[in-house]
Amino acid sequence: ALKIRPLVPVHNAEPATTRDMYRWGVERPITVMFSDLRGFTTLAERLYPYDSVFLLNRYFEVMSQAIERHGGEVDKFLGDGIMALFGISDGKGAGSREALLAARDMFAALERLNEEFATTLTERLRMGVGLHMGPAVRGRVGSERGANLTALGDTVNTASRLESLNKDYGSILVVSDAALRASGFALSGAEPHEISVRGRAEMLTVHVAGEGFALG
Repeated sequence: ALKIRPLVPVHNAEPATTRDMYRWGVERPITVMFSDLRGFTTLAERLYPYDSVFLLNRYFEVMSQAIERHGGEVDKFLGDGIMALFGISDGKGAGSREALLAARDMFAALERLNEEFATTLTERLRMGVGLHMGPAVRGRVGSERGANLTALGDTVNTASRLESLNKDYGSILVVSDAALRASGFALSGAEPHEISVRGRAEMLTVHVAGEGFALG
């Protein structure tokens, strides 16, 4: 006779309505945005600590509003930077169109911040943004009690890399060709470049834009 012995305890299956699909991760195409304030650490050294905290919180507030206005979700704040996700609920275009609209609004909001803090700042706030579209795993990461929902994978790493390229090009926006094509927009004032990305054998086409870029 054939006997079956379970090696792990058998638990009653959770109802579908209460099951957390992100516990083990869900892969889907999304657009990932990274933004970063340029030179904020040096700038903060010239301000009173309370002014630095107020300014940074004001920055996060207006940038979050621009992101959420276009259906994006702030994944986390990273020092003086932001990681945001688009296309989480709607896979059409994987959120690239909304991400570019949000980026445009974020730069407009930055100009308003510069006007608001003109008497406080010794130099204008500057920001760089990177956008990339592709598959990413959304899952809860951390201890059971403190797990946070986030996105992981090559798409996230590449988006972060694109944001950092703004320092090399002296630009304010770097968008992958995949994200730009999915958005349906034309990005005027941008130049195409071929870059190598760590862990990828093929070159990646990106579009690099400075101040004055426009979506069409």
